[in-house]
Amino acid sequence: MVERNASSRPVEFIASLRPLLTLLADGAVHSGESLGEQLGVSRAAVWKQLQKLELLGLEVISVKGRGYQLPGGLDLLEENGIRAGVSADAAAHLQVLQVEDLVDSTNARVLAALESGGGHGLVMLAEQQTAGRGRRGRAWQSPFASGINLSIGWQFNGGVQLLEGLSLAVGVALGRALSRFDVPGVRLKWPNDVWCQRRKLAGVLLELSGDLTDRCAVVIGIGLNMRLPNAAASAIDQPWIDLEQVRPGIGRNELVAAMLSELMPLLASYPQVGFAGYRDEWMAMDQFAGQPVCLQSAQQRWSGIERGVDDTGALLLEVAGENGESAVTRAFHGGEVSLRPAEAPEKSGGPR
Repeated sequence: MVERNASSRPVEFIASLRPLLTLLADGAVHSGESLGEQLGVSRAAVWKQLQKLELLGLEVISVKGRGYQLPGGLDLLEENGIRAGVSADAAAHLQVLQVEDLVDSTNARVLAALESGGGHGLVMLAEQQTAGRGRRGRAWQSPFASGINLSIGWQFNGGVQLLEGLSLAVGVALGRALSRFDVPGVRLKWPNDVWCQRRKLAGVLLELSGDLTDRCAVVIGIGLNMRLPNAAASAIDQPWIDLEQVRPGIGRNELVAAMLSELMPLLASYPQVGFAGYRDEWMAMDQFAGQPVCLQSAQQRWSGIERGVDDTGALLLEVAGENGESAVTRAFHGGEVSLRPAEAPEKSGGPR
């Protein structure tokens, strides 16, 4: 998050640093003199701008006698780069693509567009969010250019019942996109998380608007960790992972294009296909299939063996029968219920 003393107008603050960020994005060492020449400012002005980059959580190092470097470089999002990699099928459904430096929340912006009568087929990405949120009102860590913060607006006719299982189907689409880059160990955690090597890699948040019995709109929000800085990682209170740890070198624009190539056709066909068309793939990637788990709501807790999901996306939990009766399988829908491994206690605070 941009600190309050960075600027009274943080969007303009980041925009003023964009030219410098673009020059340092290659990860090479640049002298103060060459930076000043390319930016058309003095070396003293360059130094001031370099100090401001720290307020974005970026570490710029000084290489004695040579200049300045952004270790590892910076992979900035670019609209043209994303569009170039999107499939023709997905492009046909992509109405508007917005890439922003800083927003409060991409979900909030797209939801506002939908509620004002537009927003269908709108895709918004942001390098950073100041009020990103996850499921159940939790905060979402989104340091500058360290992950993918993406929201899609879509309108459906036929009521909210058509959207059963959509968050799980989105997880399948993300798994498909990651498989294009040979990311190992990708699994899905009910109802809306993507895990990798038993840690959380991405999350999905759906928000609804409109008439839930007729014409309704949904925002599909996705946050995915690419390369989290240490300062941001310390604020996450559950096991997490980023792509840099398991498959470094994946381009952010290429990955976004792959995600949209899977997601846009999914949204267009979902009223006809439904979750039943994705259930087998979801089950094949189920992180906790056959394992003891706990389900937690605000007032109640259930323990049992996770037995996958049904055609609506409801979780199937095998629980012990009462009074010596045989075990029974109960179906649980998303809502305010969360799943944890049986050995893991519920944690407070906001996970990614």
